Amino acid sequence: MAIPSQLRAAENPLKPVAEKPGTNIKDALQYPRIKTSLPGIAPGKVVLLSHQNSIVDNEPHEEAAYKMIDTGIRSLLDARSARKAFRMLVGPKETIGLKVNPVAGKSLSTSHAVVKALIRHLEEAGIPRKNLVIWDRREFQLYECGFTSENYPGITITGTEKQDSKGSFYSKEGKLYGEEMIDKNWFYWADVEGEYDDYTIPYMVNGGKYSYFSKICTQQLDKIINIPILKNAGSSVTLALKNLAYGSVSNTGRLHKNLWAETCAEVCAFPPIRDKVVLNIVDGLRGCFNGGPAANPQFITDYKIMIMGTDPVAVDRIGYDVVIKKRIAEGLQEADLPGNQYFMELAKNLGLGESDISKINLKEIELS
Repeated sequence: MAIPSQLRAAENPLKPVAEKPGTNIKDALQYPRIKTSLPGIAPGKVVLLSHQNSIVDNEPHEEAAYKMIDTGIRSLLDARSARKAFRMLVGPKETIGLKVNPVAGKSLSTSHAVVKALIRHLEEAGIPRKNLVIWDRREFQLYECGFTSENYPGITITGTEKQDSKGSFYSKEGKLYGEEMIDKNWFYWADVEGEYDDYTIPYMVNGGKYSYFSKICTQQLDKIINIPILKNAGSSVTLALKNLAYGSVSNTGRLHKNLWAETCAEVCAFPPIRDKVVLNIVDGLRGCFNGGPAANPQFITDYKIMIMGTDPVAVDRIGYDVVIKKRIAEGLQEADLPGNQYFMELAKNLGLGESDISKINLKEIELS
């Protein structure tokens, strides 16, 4: 299905400016932190794994991904086995959401190799398939990228923005399906008006100044494992924080221009995200270095890496260096640009993780 062009446009994070629209971030900070709150049980720690055989016959390889996750989670949590490590994060009676990213289509989606490898590990850790949920904001994009019941039997596949079997966003009564999926008790308010035409509104769910959290986050899930792709957003990146923030709330079109950085950080500070995300696995088997977050074939590259951490800010900071290094090598920019780490600095100040590269404990592991 064609997505409106204004929803597909490449993003370029803005530097901080003197005047910013107000938000309700102070509301998020009123909620006391709990044991599982970000940055999780391994703050400031990141494992970067590389595997030259993680792409085979031009496709991400599940067995390599399985080995990378096994090694990465044990190293991250200092555990003897992957099973013990995962049981430190999730339990067999909890509903676990796997937050993937299918926004750019089949050529640049979270890979099935990584998702299926992760599911194998979770099952081996005693998590039943019926307790697993693969989700994103747009359910129909999940289907288009192969996240279907046929490919993932026994696992729930769901999204906030839905269509029926006829491709309609509306019920017979004229009600937008997405409206049934947003929780008006939880919202990110920003002093920017969202105004959309009839074609665009189903992709936003609502207009106005409120972005409501999905019921997937607020009501359906106990824990979240975040699986973004290694992608650029202009001369910055769209990784763990962006995948969570923009995938979890409605009415996001209004937030891209002046509040991109704030949204990436501040939405993640609300309890439905802050208290439920227990692990971030950046799928860097294949990613992009320009033209992101859309898929432009000439800029898609096989990084053949995976980045893991409970701390999404530290994970983004390491992923940022990987992407910027590639952009410089390709002649797209001469050096790192000031301001493009601003969203990570905001997230750090909100207590979500570590953005200072000198304070991040990075372990690099090369597999074969």
